[in-house]
Amino acid sequence: EMQLVESGGGLVQAGGSLRLSCAASGFTFGDDYAIGWFRQAPGKEREGVSCISSSDSGAYYADSVKGRFTISSDNAKNTVYLQMNSLKPEDTAVYYCATARSGKFGSSWFCYYGMDYWGKGTLVTVSS
Repeated sequence: EMQLVESGGGLVQAGGSLRLSCAASGFTFGDDYAIGWFRQAPGKEREGVSCISSSDSGAYYADSVKGRFTISSDNAKNTVYLQMNSLKPEDTAVYYCATARSGKFGSSWFCYYGMDYWGKGTLVTVSS
């Protein structure tokens, strides 16, 4: 059974940092995959924060997080991370890890349209 489990969320002051982790089980990061981070703040639509796909070489980042967030993966541990620096109150949201059955589309496509499998999310709260 495919499962994604996020961790690392919490309460942090503005300007601080957090690192989110997403441990995947039931599948492995092979040659054809996409994985990413999404977030949803209360009353707002889901936003693709950062995604990577085997179809392209670079990661996609939403404009709102460029230069502050970094996505990375450790294929040996089947884990993807989101390093979040210079956090702002507007980064407050539930952050979800997601993966797709196939990485046939580019990273920006996945971040815009979403993926097939989702974790339950981890709450990030940034205080001002």
